[in-house]
Amino acid sequence: MAVAQHIPRSEPIQVLPGQHFDIPDELRSSLHRASDLIRKRRAELREDPLPTSLTGLDRLLGGGLPRGELVEFVGRGSCGRFAALLATLRAVTGAGEAAALVDQGAQLDPQTAAEIGIDLERLLWLRPQNLGDSLAAAELLVHTGFPLVALDLGLPPVRGRAPLAAWLRVARNAATHQAVVLVGSPYRLSGCAAGVVVAAGRGRGDWSSGGASRLLNGLRAWLHLARRIGHPDHETAPNVLTLPEAAFGNSELGIRNSEFPTTHPGSSAPPRSEEKGERNVTAL
Repeated sequence: MAVAQHIPRSEPIQVLPGQHFDIPDELRSSLHRASDLIRKRRAELREDPLPTSLTGLDRLLGGGLPRGELVEFVGRGSCGRFAALLATLRAVTGAGEAAALVDQGAQLDPQTAAEIGIDLERLLWLRPQNLGDSLAAAELLVHTGFPLVALDLGLPPVRGRAPLAAWLRVARNAATHQAVVLVGSPYRLSGCAAGVVVAAGRGRGDWSSGGASRLLNGLRAWLHLARRIGHPDHETAPNVLTLPEAAFGNSELGIRNSEFPTTHPGSSAPPRSEEKGERNVTAL
């Protein structure tokens, strides 16, 4: 039988075996199960964009990757495409969530990934051999509850083929489970399935000036929003991302953003600086 008794706040609550307490009505409404709080928090997180930790890219997308969308990041070698995937994986695993990388391009180095801050214990790494298997793996991973599934297709030409229906299934499952499927591709492959398409120009080395020797500071690449469903009048922001040399294998991955005014499609982008002796750097 339940026993109700008043306990002063100054005294600790001691519950003896077989003893129960009735919760006052004024407190009952403010108590929640831990499982309910977890579900509520997850629902709130699904409504917010997924930050990539890249200031320029997040601002271009209005706060981060939109949940429930297939996002295609298109760019040839040396544009920072794979580095952007790594930065997003670092942001998600660093926040305590699980993420998956479908690495068809076989570009991930686990040691480097750990050094730049990716929590490998929260990362599932798959290495399929062709596009069909990659999309099937991404669809399965979304079903299992991963909030982020990153799919890197490597350098051109992309191995294998997949019908538009396969891309649409992945996009539909992402919408159903409010997950983000981030596809890094050397050229457009997802067709109308992608809700967001970010295109990157070929990167250029950012070299220090002055003195007889020049040092590589990082990588510069232009990004613009090529497609976003529901935003027919979206703006294109010409961002210059500088990828520090840490991303090539040192301790931290950081990307700085140079400020430029936002422009509408068709407007001219700020001119790129041409330095004598500047060279392209290895693709990321």
